[in-house]
Amino acid sequence: MRVAYVCADPGVPVFGSKGASVHVTEVLRVLVGLGARVDLFCRRTGGVVPPGLSGVRVHRLPAPVAHDAAARELELLGQAREIEAAVQAAGPFDLVYERYSLWNAATMGWARSAGVPAVLEVNAPLVDEQAEHRTLVHRDEALSVLRAAAMCATVVSCVTEPVAGWVQSVAGPAPVLVQPNGVDVDRFRPAPGRRPHPFTVGFVGTLKPWHGVGVLAHAFALLRHECPEARLLVVGDGPGAPGLRASLEASGCAGSAELTGAVPPSAIPALLRTMDVATAPYPADAGAYFSPLKVYEYLATGLPVIASRTGQLPKVVRDGVDGVLVPPGDPAALARELIRLRRDPGRRRRLGRAARAGVERHHTWRAVVTRTLAAAGVGLDAPGRAVPETV
Repeated sequence: MRVAYVCADPGVPVFGSKGASVHVTEVLRVLVGLGARVDLFCRRTGGVVPPGLSGVRVHRLPAPVAHDAAARELELLGQAREIEAAVQAAGPFDLVYERYSLWNAATMGWARSAGVPAVLEVNAPLVDEQAEHRTLVHRDEALSVLRAAAMCATVVSCVTEPVAGWVQSVAGPAPVLVQPNGVDVDRFRPAPGRRPHPFTVGFVGTLKPWHGVGVLAHAFALLRHECPEARLLVVGDGPGAPGLRASLEASGCAGSAELTGAVPPSAIPALLRTMDVATAPYPADAGAYFSPLKVYEYLATGLPVIASRTGQLPKVVRDGVDGVLVPPGDPAALARELIRLRRDPGRRRRLGRAARAGVERHHTWRAVVTRTLAAAGVGLDAPGRAVPETV
């Protein structure tokens, strides 16, 4: 099977450390593991080719040069035909798999005209995000791009039901599949054995306001009244880092906290294995559409997870089964559950075992990708050969 994987978003360095980057590389790993020959079309690589992907053929797409927001949008929109030409020239392909970006519908259009099955993967309501958090001048044009791409796709794979609803509100009756994120259960494994160490509370992610690290810092300070030797491990960097450090200093907790800064994705599994409990302390206004990769990685590592009862998290973390749900934005509630888990290592182990078993059954990246391919009418009858599925 020959696959054209397209990521035309200039904000996604495909081999970088962002969540979007991890998502791209994990899908690529599965496609390669299924025997596909993959051509990757992207604007930014962001690093060296990860292990296992050396056979992927990388095609660099044109990068925008305009600095003015309006001009940059039009430049990206105009480059769509160059992307289409690059894919067509590198073909033929048995499948086109594209991570939705704001300004490219041409690839999906080409796939439809060529009779090639095409997956459009939508991970967020990008038009709304761009307008709210950055700058969006040509909103109507961006909506038209999504509408055209979605209607040309064989299937539109959406990471959550709210994202699927957003796509359909823009594109009408598009062929939508709701397919949450996954995890590589071979890379993310529970620690084989734990040496005595201080009780460690962990967080992985970009330090942005909607990740709730301020609430975590407050809860950790409350935990240390009960457990002075407790340790906080925060893996990631971002604009919230200075505020987090200041909060830890003010509460006298800085000496008990480690902020690693940005780390490569390859380093995260080992860091997770040093934690006793992992957290996802999202605030109530974080948005309902997200499907955080880190939570699946926590679960695969066999960690009990304390997460906010907001958005899609209650569909991922089963309260009392493989984790604990707490009210969003409530550091006292988060601290209470941390204290309870710290006092009960047996419960931590039970939750962790259930967490691992759940992701093995339902949330591996291989299962995610194969379900998506099946929805597009593509299966594998032998390594490397794609065949249309019959109904």
